[in-house]
Amino acid sequence: MFVLEQRDTWQIVLQTDHADLAGQFVRSWEPRPEPFASLEILARRHDDGWAVWERAPRLDAEGRPQNFLDVPVPVHLAFYRAGIAAVTDHDRYAGLMLAMHGTGIYSGRYGTQPELRLTFADQAQELVTAFVDEQEQGYEGRIAELGVSERERWRNYKLLQVWDRLAIYFSSSDVENGARASIGPFPHSGADTTLEIQPDGPWRVVLDPFPFGSSPASFTLQRRLLPKRAWSDDDAFRAEFFATPVEPVTIVTERV
Repeated sequence: MFVLEQRDTWQIVLQTDHADLAGQFVRSWEPRPEPFASLEILARRHDDGWAVWERAPRLDAEGRPQNFLDVPVPVHLAFYRAGIAAVTDHDRYAGLMLAMHGTGIYSGRYGTQPELRLTFADQAQELVTAFVDEQEQGYEGRIAELGVSERERWRNYKLLQVWDRLAIYFSSSDVENGARASIGPFPHSGADTTLEIQPDGPWRVVLDPFPFGSSPASFTLQRRLLPKRAWSDDDAFRAEFFATPVEPVTIVTERV
């Protein structure tokens, strides 16, 4: 889950709700990405593995809601493998792209976000290496089966990264108070470029270049706001978390 510390509250967005937002982006993307049905499934389900962990979220060592980067790596690898298998069973093209996404988490998104690091990855490097090797060894057979060109494969991998990172921006940045961001590279108008995000009011941003079919384009994010407090243990936190109503937030994006 994505955890944002605010003055008196924690804003928490589940990975699965973040992924739903990424799916909304695909449905509004222009030009329409292809193969559309597979890519929409991919974006909407790319964090399905997290649904296992998010049934029982935890506190970190300092008593704060545990952010996604701080989940123990062996746990992450186990449910991510399960997510890749489930999505592959639904749509084999989406499964290939999700396998790439999963390995990219441990390799700086294949160089497109080198600073990305899971907190405890170095402590489980042998497990990480085995996971990456396992997934990458399956690429050749998947690619041959689907007839995917290298150009298409990397184009759609980069598209997933921008959908994911844009949804992460809205899930974990202080959008209400003017957070800015740059996301890239991603394919746009025949070349790789960077998406610049400029605030234009609470939950309202200007995007350059503008990637959606109409401006303004609106989307919905589901979040929970929990008052800051010292929970006695994980169970106390979970009880309050699941009792907290989900709050839908409308995001408005505009052209420069």
